[in-house]
Amino acid sequence: MTDEALTKACAEKLIDWCASARRPLPWRLSPTPYHVWVSEIMLQQTRIEAVIPYYARFLEALPDIQALAKVDEDQLLKLWEGLGYYSRARNLQKAARRVMADFGGELPREAAQLKTLPGIGDYTAGAIASIAYGEPEPAVDGNVLRVMTRVLARADDIMLPKTRADIASLLRTCYPRGERAGLLTEGIMELGETVCLPNTAPRCEACPLNALCRACLNGETERYPVKSPPKERRIEQRTVLLLRCGDRYAVRKREGKGLLAGLWEFPNFDGALDETQAREAVRVLGGEVCGIEPCGEAKHVFTHVEWHMTGYRAELARELPGLNWKTPEEIRRDCPIPTALRYYQKKL
Repeated sequence: MTDEALTKACAEKLIDWCASARRPLPWRLSPTPYHVWVSEIMLQQTRIEAVIPYYARFLEALPDIQALAKVDEDQLLKLWEGLGYYSRARNLQKAARRVMADFGGELPREAAQLKTLPGIGDYTAGAIASIAYGEPEPAVDGNVLRVMTRVLARADDIMLPKTRADIASLLRTCYPRGERAGLLTEGIMELGETVCLPNTAPRCEACPLNALCRACLNGETERYPVKSPPKERRIEQRTVLLLRCGDRYAVRKREGKGLLAGLWEFPNFDGALDETQAREAVRVLGGEVCGIEPCGEAKHVFTHVEWHMTGYRAELARELPGLNWKTPEEIRRDCPIPTALRYYQKKL
């Protein structure tokens, strides 16, 4: 059987399987273009279980594109607080404003037009087009690449853009229109999330494709997918200061570009400072330290860098200019603090 014929046969089985086996996830219960878009952006590099409460809270506050376009950025980032990768939220709003200005407030249905919007690439465009609009457009992510390279027993490196493009092109030859397009997109995703699993043995006995899958038939599922190793993350040492004066703590807003752009943070410095150096750092800021004590170490992993953090709580004689001073309740309510610093927020 050719790759094209095998892909078509698998697509038919997946559509039927998905119609009866897919989980009733919130965004599937009301697959409007807006709901599909928001959910797919939230699901990027985030587990489904973690996304569900954020998705509900987000839609309650911002029920449509117009509300998303108008919301204040701090409120938007507060709704996103804890999901990480905050550029996703900013791009959502940039795209919403473009949709209001250029598309009459409605997301376009064609993948090519969707990809002109900030934050929407091939995968998200394919998901919106197929699930919300029934367009014959695949959405190829890591789950889809794993399923398809096992089914086809392809040893192509899934980290290469060419492999992704080849799989998308192959799927496009057999994609249906209408409701079945959405079922196929969701079916491949569902299979990769629940049966054809990563980093563990796939559940081939429960797979609707086990009689077709070349890797399964040959007993070679562990060989696929082929994936080149990621680059090693850079490690950065940082020192975080919880500066307190009375019942208020110092926070500041990060610049509008770069890592964690526009989020609020506690004053922090490069390097792992000892207590004497931390006192000096406060003095350079213009502060008079009445007392200082360690408040723990923490680590946070970004995509390409790790922060290894050392923290100190310092009592100051007066509030320093150039910083914002807020009570712990005001910080929790008003300031989107990045997940990287959440450990220290709990120390307030």
